[in-house]
Amino acid sequence: MMDGDQGSAEDEPPSLLWGLDPVFSAYARLYVKDILQIRESRQVPGIFFYKSHPLFQVDVLGTVVYRREREDFYCYGVDDSTGVINCLCWKDEKWRDHGDSVKDKVNDPVMSVQISRMLEMPQLYRDCYDKPFHVPSSELSASSTDGPSSFQSVLGQSVHILKEFLKEKEVTRFRPYDVEYLLYPLIQQPGPNTSAEKEPGSVRSIIPAQSRNLLKETLKILQVEGEIFRKVLSQDEVYNVTEHDKDLLAAICEILREDCKREKYAEKGCHVLHILSSVRQKYSGNLSREALDVALRFLECNSDIISTTDAYYTVL
Repeated sequence: MMDGDQGSAEDEPPSLLWGLDPVFSAYARLYVKDILQIRESRQVPGIFFYKSHPLFQVDVLGTVVYRREREDFYCYGVDDSTGVINCLCWKDEKWRDHGDSVKDKVNDPVMSVQISRMLEMPQLYRDCYDKPFHVPSSELSASSTDGPSSFQSVLGQSVHILKEFLKEKEVTRFRPYDVEYLLYPLIQQPGPNTSAEKEPGSVRSIIPAQSRNLLKETLKILQVEGEIFRKVLSQDEVYNVTEHDKDLLAAICEILREDCKREKYAEKGCHVLHILSSVRQKYSGNLSREALDVALRFLECNSDIISTTDAYYTVL
């Protein structure tokens, strides 16, 4: 996608509140010309904005004007009469973790489906997409107090809570919905005399939506720090806790034990990049350097391995 006017992060509502916009969780039916001009969020890469609406998935209907086949995927050119966009579809279900792209061939010999959609689109734009996303004042004041620093404070608390929980409970792996409830206390409850108070169901929907956005940001930070990682990228979003993954720790020790017998590594031990390459081949191709560093520090603290020189390790 091509970026239009990027604007600034200040023009965007805080990411914690995106779940309040119904467009965010839906497949946005946008014209191709608008999809090509949406700008990427400054807060969260991979999220885009059409005007003030955050979105990450779109629904395109048009005529396929070309198809290119590659080893693992097809590339289709779809024309909706406003422009042509490239749509990538993976051949095998196992590759779906690269994106949620889905294609359906519409049996529409007289173009009735496409005509019907084109008649609906102007109404959608008028009633939804072109109307600004207004955050409820109570939510905006709660999340925007002191500007971005307030959100960063909440995010810091969220990271701390999740780290402590994983450590205390000795969690080996988890899914997001297993820990989402831990963040509920951090979400600002609707204040008195608000519309949410008059509609109890809305409170139940707002809090989970906000907590999911907060959890998403929290998990990103923990991954960057190497505290957690995904062993396998799939639709089943499972995270392994690095220090508690016994199979990972055993794989590292086994690699060092075997490779340090070789003359090349006998004196100094194995370099961290060699260890990373070997672990990716034998255990998980998705292991990050940060996660490996966390695992190596844990093993060294437990006296299972030792650092001979900077970035070189051997078994005791």
